[in-house]
Amino acid sequence: MTSIQPIEPSTTLIPEKNMAKTLVVGILTAVFVIAAPMVIGAAGGNYWVRVLDFAMLYVMLALGLNVVVGFAGLLDLGYIAFYAVGAYTAALLSSPQLTTQFEWIAHLAPGGLHVPFFIIVPIAMAVAATFGVLLGAPTLRLRGDYLAIVTLGFGEIVRIFMNNLDRPVNITNGPKGITGIDPVTVAGFNLSQTHELFGFKFPSVYMYYYLFVLCALFVIWVCTRLQHSRIGRAWAAIREDEIAAKAMGINTRNVKLLAFAMGASFGGLSGAMFGAFQGFVSPESFTFWESIVVLACVVLGGMGHIPGVILGAVLLAVFPEFLRSTMGPLQNAIFGHQIVDTEVIRQLLYGLAMVLIMLYRSEGLWPAPKHEDKIAKIAKRNGKKPARA
Repeated sequence: MTSIQPIEPSTTLIPEKNMAKTLVVGILTAVFVIAAPMVIGAAGGNYWVRVLDFAMLYVMLALGLNVVVGFAGLLDLGYIAFYAVGAYTAALLSSPQLTTQFEWIAHLAPGGLHVPFFIIVPIAMAVAATFGVLLGAPTLRLRGDYLAIVTLGFGEIVRIFMNNLDRPVNITNGPKGITGIDPVTVAGFNLSQTHELFGFKFPSVYMYYYLFVLCALFVIWVCTRLQHSRIGRAWAAIREDEIAAKAMGINTRNVKLLAFAMGASFGGLSGAMFGAFQGFVSPESFTFWESIVVLACVVLGGMGHIPGVILGAVLLAVFPEFLRSTMGPLQNAIFGHQIVDTEVIRQLLYGLAMVLIMLYRSEGLWPAPKHEDKIAKIAKRNGKKPARA
């Protein structure tokens, strides 16, 4: 009788050349991210740095939605509602809006509520997470198209609610929106002002860019930890087969609610940043189209794959603005005048690009590696050939 010998664990998990390669890539990426606003600002002006700011907001939104759609497999078409909840929470806590409507608040804070921003952020995340649980609780038995319809309705309800909550008590100021939102202040630096450091001037859009990058790195870190945790494996099990996940003893109810709460909290973080950056929020910023764009970031980048989602968010934030700025001059150069409205061409090419990506890269531009590829990569890393079935 032949005995089965145990497989000895490899002592060389990560060869030195792979560590060096990872280190070089990390350093180059850090240099690129730090230098991006300066290079782009010098070449194209502050407008394009502002586009980068919104790209970072889209990265946070897309990563939050990826928790729900990519990790847990729960189709959410109303994700922008959590973005709105975070933005309005920040607006109400850092503007005179509530003091104009409630005498007792005006008595406590005559100049308006001006809560420090880094206290507002966790509050906005917690409020958005609460709304995520409120959405998730009644939809636990729904999947696929039915879940999508319910979440779509939730997103529209929140937007309409914000649009009409100016009577009988004016809380959101209705379609006019809330103005006078405090800018972010970090260590005494007002990010809405231009600052000079080491002889270089950093306008407001630069300062907010670096803040958004730090927030995006925080979201990336949390998402990575979640994906490789027991919770992440439970989400993956539910995504692949919920019945089998239940049979394995996974509490699908709690795990689903956690996915909704975590995803919503990142939406709340993005919304709080958006409100402080703009200094103004209104229901027009939280339409159904924005939910579709964020979902497109996840799908086109690569569902469930964090680097792919980041790539999709950056591309879908920058590409439309690139088309907007080039289509007009291009028509003038070719025809001497504009034949077709720039916005029409932008939307046409934007849609065409998404159709082509779905036809030829159905799993996204940067999909998650398959299980077989991971096994082969680990075997190659350890200097062994992968076993054949």
